[in-house]
Amino acid sequence: MPTTDVSGLTQLGGETRAFANPEEAILEKVPSGNRDANYVVRFAAPEFTSLCPMTGQPDFAHIVIDYIPDEWLVESKSLKLFLASFRNHGAFHEDCSIYIAKRLVELLAPKWLRIGAYWYPRGGIPIDVFWQTGAPPEGVWLPDQGVAPYRGRG
Repeated sequence: MPTTDVSGLTQLGGETRAFANPEEAILEKVPSGNRDANYVVRFAAPEFTSLCPMTGQPDFAHIVIDYIPDEWLVESKSLKLFLASFRNHGAFHEDCSIYIAKRLVELLAPKWLRIGAYWYPRGGIPIDVFWQTGAPPEGVWLPDQGVAPYRGRG
C-alpha cells in the first residue's frame, strides 16, 4: 500500500488561522499514490457560504466537487480552509463557483474535474452553476451528485 508524502504541508496537523479572502487562502496538494487508476474523488460542502457583493447579505450553497486525480490530490484541510475563506467575501454565485474550480485545476492539473454549485434562493430564484474541464475518461463511473433540485415548500 502506498504511503502519502505529507512533507512540506503547512496546515495539516497544526493550528491554522482563517483566511480573510479566497485570494489569500493556501491550497495544498499531496502526491497521488494511485496514478495508474482512473477514480473519482468527491468533496461535498453542504454549508458553503459567501456574501452577496451588492447587499452584503449571506448566500448559501451546497457545493459538490468531483475530480479524477493525475499526479496530485488536494489536501482536504487546505480545501476546507479555502472554502471557508469565502464566508466574508462578496462575489456572485457564478464567480465563486468557477473560481473554486479553476483554483483546483491550476493546483492539481487533474485528468478531469467538475463542480456543481447548488445555491439556495436569492430573491426567490435558486441559481445552480455547473462547470467541468471536458469529457471524463471513458469507462469512469460518475455517480450523480445527489443534490435534489430546489423545490421550495413543495
